[in-house]
Amino acid sequence: MLVGYMRVSKADGSQTTDLQRDALLAAGVGEEQLYHDHASGKKDDRPGLVSCLKSLRDGDTLVVWKLDRLGRDLHHLVNTVHDLTARGVGLKVLTGQGAAIDTTTAAGKLVFGIFAALAEFERELISERTHAGLASARARGRVGGRPFTMTPAKVRTAMAAMGNPETNVGELCEELGISRQTLYRHVSPTGEIRADGARVLGRKRPPRK
Repeated sequence: MLVGYMRVSKADGSQTTDLQRDALLAAGVGEEQLYHDHASGKKDDRPGLVSCLKSLRDGDTLVVWKLDRLGRDLHHLVNTVHDLTARGVGLKVLTGQGAAIDTTTAAGKLVFGIFAALAEFERELISERTHAGLASARARGRVGGRPFTMTPAKVRTAMAAMGNPETNVGELCEELGISRQTLYRHVSPTGEIRADGARVLGRKRPPRK
């Protein structure tokens, strides 16, 4: 069975699915087997696509007007088609740069295999650039990653406050702008410094007695 999916980017009615609908119907998709979304392709929340994918069964073929109607990006597209293939579902693209893709045929599978290889290449290239950037930053004395939410002043305040049995932990966290989890990673309930706290202060953690 052929199942069609359509998407337009604007939900205000300024774009319609008429062109896509006509093409899908001409390709043999039944009116009752059409699904659509009015949303940007970058959005994760696309209920029409979710319903469409759930409706597909082994032996069905998902038909889209253009390749960009289906995937948010190349990675999402490749993963979606891999999932469909594992379920025994084909993909056919009617027009655009992906018009040669029809995973129900050997030639179409080959074309999509090239897309998958490009996606893998892109992932490796991004990873390589990221590592190179981090290495360059370290060479200049900068360390990547998120900055500490705790500062030396906050650690010292927390140590002093937690050493007081009357301290309200919730109020202390609110005052310092941190979560309880962050507090207890740096300071014990009795005010003793912990490993994370020692790192913020730049000193070795005192040995346990």
